[in-house]
Amino acid sequence: MKYLIFPLVLILIVVAFSACSTAKKIEIIKPEPDNAAPLVYETTTSFLKLPVSIKLKDIENQTNKLLNGVIYNDSIMNDDDIIMKVWKQAPIKIESEKEGNITKIKTTLPLKINATYRYGFDKMGIKLYDSKEFNLNGIVTLLSEVDLTNWQLKTNTKIKSLDWTESPTVTIAGKNIPITYLINPTIRIFKSKIEKGIDDSIIESLNFKPQVLEALDKIATPFEMSEEYASWLRIVPIELYVTDAILKKDAIAMDMGLKCSMETIIGKKPEKKFDKSKIVLKPVVKMPDQITANLIAVSTYEDASKIMTKNFQGQEFGDGKRKVKVTNVNLWHKNGKMIVALDILGSINGTIYLSGFPQYNEETKEIYFDKLDYVLDTKSVLIRSANWLAQGYVLRKIQESCRYSIKPNLEEGKQNVMQYLTNYSPMKGVFVNGTLADFEFQRIELTNKAILAFIKTSGQVDVKIDGME
Repeated sequence: MKYLIFPLVLILIVVAFSACSTAKKIEIIKPEPDNAAPLVYETTTSFLKLPVSIKLKDIENQTNKLLNGVIYNDSIMNDDDIIMKVWKQAPIKIESEKEGNITKIKTTLPLKINATYRYGFDKMGIKLYDSKEFNLNGIVTLLSEVDLTNWQLKTNTKIKSLDWTESPTVTIAGKNIPITYLINPTIRIFKSKIEKGIDDSIIESLNFKPQVLEALDKIATPFEMSEEYASWLRIVPIELYVTDAILKKDAIAMDMGLKCSMETIIGKKPEKKFDKSKIVLKPVVKMPDQITANLIAVSTYEDASKIMTKNFQGQEFGDGKRKVKVTNVNLWHKNGKMIVALDILGSINGTIYLSGFPQYNEETKEIYFDKLDYVLDTKSVLIRSANWLAQGYVLRKIQESCRYSIKPNLEEGKQNVMQYLTNYSPMKGVFVNGTLADFEFQRIELTNKAILAFIKTSGQVDVKIDGME
């Protein structure tokens, strides 16, 4: 019997020592997250000022394309004894001209006229007529006032002068008789048609509503700012404003302004939130000088947990032979605080729980956790089983890695936005330029699903139309 006791004692000693060398498994009650509610938060609005400048040369080019060939045709002889056809003889010239204190668009229109004049008499039932065909050239000068109505630049055009380069005559009874006096009354009839033709061609060439709505639709489509951080910028247009259009030297200028909300979202590509059929162009007297952009950086707990897990890679916490590694991080919200769950492996295996308030470091552009401490159950278990892990020194070292940097996100986001502010041309002849200040942190808010960082920036943007086809 005694020979059996010795091996049994030896086995017990080996098992005992083996148990001492195996890592302890700690069991801590998990602080359950708050009920998962939909991610709802109040967005702050941003304002983007968009000064727009349209070169008169572009208006000239578009008008010449649209106003071609015959611009007037009168084929009825009986009403005024004359029939007339009028062509645009050479390209139209458009420039600005001062009339008193008002700057107007000056349009110079070279004309070619072919007319047939009927002369004779109709008395006592006797009709005796003859006719004479003639050609003449002239230059019409028109002045237009500029207006903006319902997304469209309009002009109110009036003929300023009509100068003939030759004075036509007909020969009657051997005499050359000037007939300019006969032509001029007819000119009064068709001058309104010339004025309307100019106005209609300018309206057609400067209907920019489709282009503006298409541009807004592109702006409202979320685009990826950082592939590494899976961050997206979403702009939601709310209202569009515009000032009166005015002539400035060789261009028509006006200020447009976009009221919108802006979000940066971490994770998968968000849906677009814009219905271009509902946007309204509202006239205003004046626009603010700068753009103000209020961004919301949305970091879901799931995505922030993945980034923070990377912070712990290759690190050990403790001293001597008593050390642990953090293998995984999980975040959630409970009672206004953040719960940080750390899965640990080493001298102790299991999950420990920390709680604290998220803060923002303006210098490093990091979200970190202030006053991070073990939750009560975690602390009591650690004091009983692993007091060394509950010490403040170890907690401080762990806290250093419990941070989430949004600096690369912001910098890359700014670089991506600047692509659209550095001679960006969404279509031929349209150029966008601007500046953007550094991002300024405002505040942090917690929801049941995400950390929200509210950020503000400012800058300037201008849009020039030069060389449009």
